[in-house]
Amino acid sequence: MKAYVFPGQASQFEGMGKDMYEENALAKDLFEQANDILGFRITDVMFEGTSEDLRQTKITQPAVFLHSVIKAKMAGDHFQADAVAGHSLGEFSALVASGAMNFEDGLRLVNQRAMAMQKACEAVEGTMAAIIAMPDEEVEKICEAIDEVVVAANYNCPGQLVISGSVPGIHAAVEQLKEAGAKRAIVLPVGGAFHSPLMQPAKDELEQAIAATNFSTPSCPIYQNVSASPEQDPEKIQANLIMQLTSPVRWTQTMLNMIENGVTEFIEVGGNGKVLQGFVKKVDRRFPTSAL
Repeated sequence: MKAYVFPGQASQFEGMGKDMYEENALAKDLFEQANDILGFRITDVMFEGTSEDLRQTKITQPAVFLHSVIKAKMAGDHFQADAVAGHSLGEFSALVASGAMNFEDGLRLVNQRAMAMQKACEAVEGTMAAIIAMPDEEVEKICEAIDEVVVAANYNCPGQLVISGSVPGIHAAVEQLKEAGAKRAIVLPVGGAFHSPLMQPAKDELEQAIAATNFSTPSCPIYQNVSASPEQDPEKIQANLIMQLTSPVRWTQTMLNMIENGVTEFIEVGGNGKVLQGFVKKVDRRFPTSAL
């Protein structure tokens, strides 16, 4: 069984999508549709912009989404998934690639998500930190004891858990986790506390847009971040997507559940093609991985 997995932010790179645009008529058409929907030429930034340009939230999220979704659509009949999943932002790519949402609605939601998250970041200062080589349960316990907003945000793979919260809370957690034996605890260069309660204003704003979007039954189960479980019921998919911004990304649990349910091969779609493959190898090295 094949699972196609879709990366989130931090998988962007300079020149992303330029070769697709120049060599494939379908890709060119979809990129031009995206320019019209967004109201600016995101292709100019994707193809010619600097890494700094690509780091702007309003650019990063739609750029990564477009790169993944258009790559999946270019594959045509060769895109034969038994399951899909996407890491954070990548969940929107997975939903479109599996037919749960159409391309236009997916892009509009991703654009609204980026804007809403940017606003939430500006309203309340927050940050994130990567904790390396410490059991998840120990990280959770220390975070819970801190008198600030500090929560587990991304269960990326065994031995790598990203925490999210207020700036003083994260700095306190980093010091305590180092003292408790974490191999590394590194504050990340991000603009806000993603997948934490501090994203509540963004969730409230995005909820209306998601609720007004039409969802269909996907062509295969989608393992969602909130539950790490396979879903095909459009109403359940919609409800889980609404909760995503303030809930943790249960990626380790998603990979384990996919393997338990018979997935034997993982194909990363879009971005630099390396991040999620690396996470799979940390979960279980036995399974082949590749990039589409």
